[in-house]
Amino acid sequence: MIEPKDLSKEGLLKLLVDTSKNWLAHDGLWFQAVEKKFGIDTAIELDARAWEQFTQIEAKRIMKRLDIKPGGGIQALIQALKFRLYAYVNIQEITEVSKNHCVFRMVNCRVQEARKRKNLPDFPCKSVGIIEYSYFAKTIDQRIRTKCIACPPDPHPKDYYCCWEFSLKE
Repeated sequence: MIEPKDLSKEGLLKLLVDTSKNWLAHDGLWFQAVEKKFGIDTAIELDARAWEQFTQIEAKRIMKRLDIKPGGGIQALIQALKFRLYAYVNIQEITEVSKNHCVFRMVNCRVQEARKRKNLPDFPCKSVGIIEYSYFAKTIDQRIRTKCIACPPDPHPKDYYCCWEFSLKE
């Protein structure tokens, strides 16, 4: 019988991707169940409450795992963003990097791509995204401010689904 500790590096990376997909599938199914019973407005409200807490837990665990100290600025945020569960299932990029600023783009989003395949409109994730990214960034460094450049239901270019600007308030 194979144990996770017996997996090769490649096997562990595949397990990480699969686990991330399972997490995202659960998140989506939870949302759909709440939406079906209570409507989309309530589902989004409850989703935002859950993300406010989860994103901080995720940031703290990443910081601990990578020995990132609080207050590490934009470079610490960039490092942490690479280790979010989303990073294993979506294509993302970080551009316009400076000591006090960076821009993060979700180039390919599994949730939005699934909706696209079903001929559904983009999922309106902006209100939850503002909470998610703001709290993640502030957990890394309280001085980081988050600004949404574009996120559904806002129109966005074809080369990304959402875009976030992070700046360090000195």
